[in-house]
Amino acid sequence: MSDRPHVVAICGSLREESYTRKGLGVVLDAAAAAGASVDMVDLREFDLPVYDADDDAAGDADRLRERVARADSVVLGTPVYHGSYSSVIKTALDYCGFDEFENTTVGLLCVSGGSFPITSLDHLRSVCRALNAWVVPHQVALPKARTKFDGEELREPGDEERVRTLGRRVVEYATIEPDPPCLESTENVGADD
Repeated sequence: MSDRPHVVAICGSLREESYTRKGLGVVLDAAAAAGASVDMVDLREFDLPVYDADDDAAGDADRLRERVARADSVVLGTPVYHGSYSSVIKTALDYCGFDEFENTTVGLLCVSGGSFPITSLDHLRSVCRALNAWVVPHQVALPKARTKFDGEELREPGDEERVRTLGRRVVEYATIEPDPPCLESTENVGADD
């Protein structure tokens, strides 16, 4: 086992020129610079049908869980769809659970075409809390994403600093001492219900 924290980013966008993927690339670059090993889980490369609790090993579910379970920190990246996160990230989270997320540090990033993307981050924070993950306080929203990037790089220094800070924080808190389980996680029976 390595002393280096391992950071996994999960890209909840299927678009070829995804701003979410670009943002996560900056996060992982900062995490690597802070001493972590990094892995981009690009959900375009996974066969994940809509979750069915009777077939929780469908498609590439085991491969997804294996990569996420190796993480000390996970960064969830999503485009904003109808004020929340994408169905792509929801499906990935449905295939994962306590084995992959309990006592794991999680960072959150969202991008949107519009100017108010915050609710998607709140929704993801609630899901992570139900899985007893530890979500870093710093989160990143990139509104009007089509104006934010020049190639793979962020145009504005303020955006760059916020995104890179997320990468540093998921490394800094990768080994934070776990809190006792929260009420949401102890009452979450998941797919066994």
